[in-house]
Amino acid sequence: MSIAGVVPAAGRGERLGPGEPKALRLLAGRPLLVYAVRALSVAQLIDIIVVAAPPDRVPAVRSLLRAADLGTRASAEVHVVSGGMTRQLSVRAALDHVPDEVDAVLVHDAARPLAPSELVDAVARAVRGGLPAVVPGLPVSDTVKRVGADGVVTDTVDRATLRAVQTPQGFRRDVLYAAHQRAAEQSGGPPVTDDAGLVERLGVPVHVIPGSEEAFKVTTPLDVTFAEALLAVRRGADVC
Repeated sequence: MSIAGVVPAAGRGERLGPGEPKALRLLAGRPLLVYAVRALSVAQLIDIIVVAAPPDRVPAVRSLLRAADLGTRASAEVHVVSGGMTRQLSVRAALDHVPDEVDAVLVHDAARPLAPSELVDAVARAVRGGLPAVVPGLPVSDTVKRVGADGVVTDTVDRATLRAVQTPQGFRRDVLYAAHQRAAEQSGGPPVTDDAGLVERLGVPVHVIPGSEEAFKVTTPLDVTFAEALLAVRRGADVC
């Protein structure tokens, strides 16, 4: 089975403050995007990577990734295309550039730069093993309460059944394409924040495998501090 990695990286990332598009913000001197692409490129089971970059930065991102150190084990081809105004449109744009011979696709957010390559391969193996849709997830440790518009708690959710879902998320190519095709044809309904949500609307089962605490999302300046600390630990342990 041939597997592609898709990286939507065209978002602005306002919660990180003013500056470059989120995927191009620096983490220990390198853009977040470089770390995310590296995680895919050194994984054993990824054959090709398609990055959906900010439309006005496509040549610059191509040059950036061409010059970047993606690891001594990197073997996947890396392509850069123009992304869209939303994450969904960026994923669809990247999907349209995935070669026909690819059987499965892993979608990985540039905002999760330190996801281990072992997690990438775990998701890829699950899809190769026959599952149509796979997401990594962690048990929720905080107490979760549902709150009404007036700010009053309406109930407390049973966290035993909850998972905080991460990326990369893996799908059979035909399943992911059908999910995006339906989303493009329909409008309205509650917002969907990940590709698994689109697949769920098809009625396709989405399976959860163990995630990684290192695959956290960089959203705020504090997250950058956490990521830099993790990088320091990795360097001390000589871990890619």
